[in-house]
Amino acid sequence: MIDLIQERLTRYERATPPEVENATKEALQEIALYALWRTDFFEVALFQGGTSLRILHGLPRFSEDLDFILRKPDPAFDWSSYLKGMVAIFGDFGLKLEVEAKERMDAAIRQAVLKDNSIANQLNLKFADRGPNRTIKIKLEIDTNPPAGSGEATTFLDFPLDYEVRHQDLASNFALKIHALLCRGFLKGRDWFDFSWYVSKGVTPNLTLLRAALVQAGPWQGEKGLALDMAWLRQTLNTEIATIDWKRAIEDVRRFLRPKDLKSIELWSDRFFEAKVAKLDAGVNGGPAGPTTHGLAEPRD
Repeated sequence: MIDLIQERLTRYERATPPEVENATKEALQEIALYALWRTDFFEVALFQGGTSLRILHGLPRFSEDLDFILRKPDPAFDWSSYLKGMVAIFGDFGLKLEVEAKERMDAAIRQAVLKDNSIANQLNLKFADRGPNRTIKIKLEIDTNPPAGSGEATTFLDFPLDYEVRHQDLASNFALKIHALLCRGFLKGRDWFDFSWYVSKGVTPNLTLLRAALVQAGPWQGEKGLALDMAWLRQTLNTEIATIDWKRAIEDVRRFLRPKDLKSIELWSDRFFEAKVAKLDAGVNGGPAGPTTHGLAEPRD
């Protein structure tokens, strides 16, 4: 089934070596999602984060990791049974996958790393002039104690084969992105790129989830009386914007973008993001989504 991946990469015929590497990683990410579906992983977990936006909604930047949250907190969650199934399923596609669990049972965030050192040789690919002997790594990360209030949705995907992914809805994903913006503790330009994208799509954050996340971890931890509304959110985001070194933020995100998208990030400044904050919809309360929805994946960018 390596032919499926080869066919997928034909659309990147004129791409630069870094773009080819990113496209190859994305193909492996989608095979990993398919493998997780085969192991019934999505009965207990939701796909979320930047890669979910890229694969499910056409976010125009590459994302390195596969991020998930448990649908219900479970301090005993263990990657091992899912990883074992993934190795077997990758083998069905002619790929020799190595897995490395990085689990600390005292930590809410559990990690694992997928490694493949065969695909570049099999497809005769060169990644950024580093030759075919390139190991591709994909990190899996799951929050075993997520804040309450997330909405869900499901999407059908068709690469490598038909399958279904259960994931956070956009309002909830946006809420956790804002939590990262306000609480991460270090600058990540990709966060601000995603924030801009959410606003451009007219997404309003799930304020119920955001409040629960802020009270659970970060500078507002334990503040059960936190009165979070859209006015508070705008003011707090603008305060954070005033602290950002936009040149550093641009350098962080640059390697994840296509050449045609690079010009737009030159606009990044306090004024640019203050204008984005002003566009957040004050008329929507941002509560959890209603019943789980089913639909086909949106077209890629």
